[in-house]
Amino acid sequence: MMKKFFTGICAIALLGSCIKSEPLNQECDIVSAYLEGEQYAALFYQPSQMRQDNIPSAGKDIVFSVKSMSLLPDRLPVFFTVTEGATINPPSGSEQNFKGGPVIYVVKSEDGAWERQYTVGFKESSLPTTLFGFEHVETVEGMNNNQYHAFYELDESGKRDDIWASGNPGAILIKTNSKATEQPTYSMENGYMGKGVCLNTQDAGALGHAFKKPIAAGNLFIGKFLMEKILVNPLKATQFGTPIAQVPTRVTGYYKYRPGDTYTNANMEPVPGRVDEASIYAVFYRNKDEKGQDVFLYGDDVLSSPYVVRKAQMAKVPPTNDWTPFEMFFEGGDADPEVLAKQGYNMTVVFSSSKDGATFEGAIGSTLCIDEVKVYFENMKKQ
Repeated sequence: MMKKFFTGICAIALLGSCIKSEPLNQECDIVSAYLEGEQYAALFYQPSQMRQDNIPSAGKDIVFSVKSMSLLPDRLPVFFTVTEGATINPPSGSEQNFKGGPVIYVVKSEDGAWERQYTVGFKESSLPTTLFGFEHVETVEGMNNNQYHAFYELDESGKRDDIWASGNPGAILIKTNSKATEQPTYSMENGYMGKGVCLNTQDAGALGHAFKKPIAAGNLFIGKFLMEKILVNPLKATQFGTPIAQVPTRVTGYYKYRPGDTYTNANMEPVPGRVDEASIYAVFYRNKDEKGQDVFLYGDDVLSSPYVVRKAQMAKVPPTNDWTPFEMFFEGGDADPEVLAKQGYNMTVVFSSSKDGATFEGAIGSTLCIDEVKVYFENMKKQ
């Protein structure tokens, strides 16, 4: 009995020794940012706008959307969750003046060797623009010595708004030493006007095949990409929509499309006679359920959810080598004016190089190029 006890003590001692010898954490990321307290809820249309979770590890700017900048108090406490062992300065929850512009926060890793700067600010809640020309793009340094492009817009005051998301952060998991233009979604110099965006369906490599996810379709959408979902539930990795207080009526833009040579199913088996198709659509939906809980749409229900009020969809995206105009109209029910005034609706616009890419079916090499996308709203003058 004493021998077993002594052996157990030794094992615990060895385990403790192993724990002590582990290197300190080198990560220095903000994971979430939030405000708390009833006194600040009145600044926002929705309580959910008081929090930002799942902040991308490559993100540098954190922006909260409020009803009006004039309502912002002189001093405001923002709280943060950072990676394990990291420290943040100014401290989480300290009162800062955001009226004069964004505040810079510095996160330092547990081992003290690494640090990152974030800008945290506030803006009035609205779509940054109704015309998306994809001129604003950042080259992000990702893991495994990979790069990828992140698209963003500028609001009326010139502040950055990361309204667009793509599956690029997930796509680089299966690559090493790759350039931004080698990812499924990337910026192209020769768009219809200035720059454009190119979406390309690619082989997902050995890791993708092992997880029965053999292709990676290029995609771009208004919303967020949830990295933590990509391997466990990839259809939940694409979270669609941003709050708006206007009713969308139609979407226009320009595209080029070329389907890949061989259409394959989720088992990477060729499907004779099947030709890949691109996907272009937009959705307007309620962002609260009957109990007042937040509603988000994902890859598995964005077109079928009962909370969808209106949607616009291209029935066909004919192949073309030239820049070709497209136009689609929102169809569906009416919006509740009171709910609309409180930004109780979300809207997304979605593009994909393979229509069934979310279920890992399509043709490697399918390429969709998009540029000069414009969203029209009710009471907006037609141009």
